[in-house]
Amino acid sequence: MQQTKSRYPTVTYLSAPEMIRLVRRLGVPACIAGVAERIEREFLRWNEFDKSARVACHSNVGTIELMPVADAEQYAFKYVNGHPANWRLGLPTVMAFGVLADVHTGAPRLLSELTLTTAIRTAAMSGVAARALARRNSRRMALIGNGAQSEFQALAFRDLVGVRELHLFDIDRAASDKLAANLCGQGMEVHIFDSTADAVRGVDIVTTVTADKANATILTPEMIEPGMHVNAVGGDCPGKTELARAVVEAATVFVEFEPQSRIEGEIQQMPADFEVTEFWRVLAGVVAGRSSEMEVTLFDSVGFALEDFAALGFMRDQAMALGIGERIELLPEADDPKDLYGLVGASVAA
Repeated sequence: MQQTKSRYPTVTYLSAPEMIRLVRRLGVPACIAGVAERIEREFLRWNEFDKSARVACHSNVGTIELMPVADAEQYAFKYVNGHPANWRLGLPTVMAFGVLADVHTGAPRLLSELTLTTAIRTAAMSGVAARALARRNSRRMALIGNGAQSEFQALAFRDLVGVRELHLFDIDRAASDKLAANLCGQGMEVHIFDSTADAVRGVDIVTTVTADKANATILTPEMIEPGMHVNAVGGDCPGKTELARAVVEAATVFVEFEPQSRIEGEIQQMPADFEVTEFWRVLAGVVAGRSSEMEVTLFDSVGFALEDFAALGFMRDQAMALGIGERIELLPEADDPKDLYGLVGASVAA
C-alpha cells in the first residue's frame, strides 16, 4: 500500500547534544560572529516585529520567564530561568529552550535547546553594542563575574571589538582561575585581580556579569573613568542590579526594549522620565552611539526576545546546512482535524 505524505509538518529538534555538536563543528567564535550579524540584521527591522516585555514569574530564589516576539512570518519564544543558587544543586544558573513557529498556521517548526545558545547570543549582543558605543581604540576590558557566561563574553569582545587585554575579578577566585585557564592560547593577555576597583582601573570597557539576585553595587562612581563603556549584563530582573544609582545617572544609557528595561534593568532604579535610548536607533543611524571620547556610555543589557529570534534562526539554518538535528512528531495527526477525540476515544470499550 502506497503511503501518502503527511500534511502535518514535522518539527526540527535541536537537543543539547546536537547543539553542542553544531557549535563544535562551527567553533564558538564563528557562532558568536554569525549570531551577531543576525542580531544586527533583525534589529534593523525593529518596526516589523510585534514586541512585548517578557512574562515573568518571580520567587525569592529566582525567576522563570517566557520571551515572545514575532514578525509577519515567524513567531518565537524562549523559556528561561535565572536561579543564582543552582550551582549548589549541580544545575546551571540559566537553563533555556526555544521555539520557532509559522505565523500563518501556528505550526511549530523548530524546538531547540537555548542554554548554550543564550550564552552565545548574550555575548554576541554585548559585542554588537560595544562596537557601536565604546571608543574605537578600546583594547582593555575588565570582566567582573567569571561564571558560565564569561568565556563567551571574552571571545565576543576579542573578535567583535578588538579587546586584547582582560582584567578579571570574581568573589570566587576559582571562577577566575577557570576563566583564565579556558582563555589560555586565545590571543588575550589575562590578569586576575583581588577587587573590582583594582580590575577596572585603567580599562576602556567594563563588563559586569554577576549572578546574585540582589540590588548590588558592583560598580561605584569612583571606579568610573572618563570615556569608559559599561556593559551591564547581570541585572536582568526586578530587584537585581549591579550598578550604583549614581553610575547610571552619570552615563548616557542605551537599552534594548525600553518597556522591559524599565522593569528589569539598571534603570529600574531611576525615575520613569529618566532618559534612555533604544539601541536599535544607533544601528539605524538615527542617533549617535557616543558624542565624545570622554563620554561614559552604558549598555543596560537585560536580554530581549528579538536576540533569541536571531539566534534561533541562525542555529536552525546552520543545522540544516550541516544535516544536524532530528525530526520529531510533536503534533497528534488525525484524519479529520475536527475529530481529535477520535484518536483516543475508541481505545477503551464502554
